[in-house]
Amino acid sequence: MKMVVLGAGLQGCACAYDLLQSPAVTQVTLADLRPDTLPSFLAGEWGGRLRLVRLDVTDHAAVREVLAGQASVMSALPYYFNGPMARAAVEMGCHFSDLGGNTEIVLEQKKLHDQALAKGVSVIPDCGLAPGMVNILAAEGIRRLDPVERVKVFVGGLPQHPEPPLNYQIVYSLEGALDYYTTPSWILRGGKAVQVDALSELESVEFPAPVGTLEAFHTGGGISTLPFAYQGKVDVMEYKTLRYPGHVAIMRPIRELGLLDSKPIEVKGQPVVPRDLFIAAVRPKLHKPQGQDLVALQVQVTGQKGGKRAQVTFRLIDYYDTAHGISAMMRATGYSLSLTGQMQADGRVTLKGVHTPDEAMPFGAYVSELGLRGVRIEEL
Repeated sequence: MKMVVLGAGLQGCACAYDLLQSPAVTQVTLADLRPDTLPSFLAGEWGGRLRLVRLDVTDHAAVREVLAGQASVMSALPYYFNGPMARAAVEMGCHFSDLGGNTEIVLEQKKLHDQALAKGVSVIPDCGLAPGMVNILAAEGIRRLDPVERVKVFVGGLPQHPEPPLNYQIVYSLEGALDYYTTPSWILRGGKAVQVDALSELESVEFPAPVGTLEAFHTGGGISTLPFAYQGKVDVMEYKTLRYPGHVAIMRPIRELGLLDSKPIEVKGQPVVPRDLFIAAVRPKLHKPQGQDLVALQVQVTGQKGGKRAQVTFRLIDYYDTAHGISAMMRATGYSLSLTGQMQADGRVTLKGVHTPDEAMPFGAYVSELGLRGVRIEEL
């Protein structure tokens, strides 16, 4: 099988690394505008199986050329490229998956369903950690209970050794994190899809030591289209981000003071975007190349089974891979994307057309494959 990974950032490189572990994958093409600087875990010849390509994804003809003859395309590009990349993959007869992150784009990709069916390929957006892994776990919990009353999803990428004032380090795009802090979150309340303010409804969630007590709050995009899929079927469904206690007490005033706004303001006669200034100021303090991270996840589904109260809970605590220098966030996100592309190509994903991970991904095989990579999801 020949595979393409679009985007050679942290998640794209982790995805490519995982693909290269599979003997069934004969070639991995890693395409990026600047593919020259790779992390140490991708160093080496790889028996000629790793192919680096310089690609401008706005050049449609060049994209088609790279996709020709490929089994699966996995996009680790910024979310706004996922629409045109999905269209190009379908045109070329390739399976497609991406990391998602924007619900409106997913709804646009769903319009490719008939075209993908005609080509005999599958398109699966939202295939990272959240959205992605959590959607698959939540859907499995829902399948096991009847009726389902409440679905609560908690996810956080955190430093193993937090430092004040934010007790946080960059584990993926800081721009993306700030989008989640400023975008209202879609949830279900009373079975109806409604929006709530990001950074709101703070609560505590307990994890085993050494993680301990974390705070959870609403952020946008974490479960993508899941609330719409289960509207009228589940009473309460919500996604919250996890951070160390005290994070919201700092970030909410920063947002309310306008420092995360995207509309330019005039500063000494020059237009300045407050968010751009904020990112430029804090990135050097939050970017810790030697910092080791962890991912904490909990999906809790409550309802009834056989007329009795029942609950299904999944938990993941994953740590930085010190042997290979791969972060926990890269393992949980990049490996999930790789798994999706491989299972599309080898036929374990049987649905064709456009489907979300909770609809298309086989739960047992997905969790088993993650476990083989040391990403172990525990059922409590």
